[in-house]
Amino acid sequence: MRPDTRIGKILFLILQTGIALIIIFPILYALDISFLPLSQIFGKPLDLFPHKIDFSYYIRAFQVAPLFRYLMNTTVIAVSITAGQLILACVTAFAFTHFDFKGKKLLFMLILATMMIPGESIVLSNYLTMGDLGLLDTYIAMILPSLASAMSIFFMRQAFLQMPKDIYEMATLDGCGNLRFLFTMLIPLSKGAMSAVGIYTFINAWNAYMWPLLVTNTDRMRTVQIGIGMLLNAESAEYNMMMAGVIVVMLPTVLIFVLGQKYILSGMLVGAVKG
Repeated sequence: MRPDTRIGKILFLILQTGIALIIIFPILYALDISFLPLSQIFGKPLDLFPHKIDFSYYIRAFQVAPLFRYLMNTTVIAVSITAGQLILACVTAFAFTHFDFKGKKLLFMLILATMMIPGESIVLSNYLTMGDLGLLDTYIAMILPSLASAMSIFFMRQAFLQMPKDIYEMATLDGCGNLRFLFTMLIPLSKGAMSAVGIYTFINAWNAYMWPLLVTNTDRMRTVQIGIGMLLNAESAEYNMMMAGVIVVMLPTVLIFVLGQKYILSGMLVGAVKG
């Protein structure tokens, strides 16, 4: 290896490390604050290293706000949205890749065009619809508007296009039905793309804030992103307790992202192979 090539790789590694530290610094800072007493947080000079690991602020966070209830609500909503999007995306993508019907290209372009519509522009109409149906302050109201996603359909279509048509033709000749072929052959062969779409959808659903805030009226149906604000008291701001709650809320999505990052990368490459 030439010296200039070795130096370039070292510089690139240093740059990557620096960018990574900048990105994860807020998480590390929040984790550090969650173990510090208030006297140490506001003390001068600033001391960011806890003298001892104290989990009492995490316990207090669950005592001040019903975080268990919020976590359960958010888990139910995120899992339901993820499962619904994957099922609808797979069925729709299968129709676009294996069936020929009039107006197929136009319909697919119309679906993709919905990606250009800002989500904020349809919030009011969705809210009024949920209100007319009497679904406000329910799981259905928070799940139903997010069950279909043009991006999920696009990615699954791209994944299904990678599969040779000969497999479908041979399965059809053997008497395999469309749904059986989809769920027993096509989906298992596309587990990388499905994992990427599922992880992305779950993280977005877990971090949703505006829509759950609009359609929920009671603490019983609040999600963690809304309920975490209850940890901040205007009269006595316990930032260590609030940061403890933030870490608890953030931990599931961080773990899912870290464990599934290889699937996210492979899924992002699907669309670059075949259009």
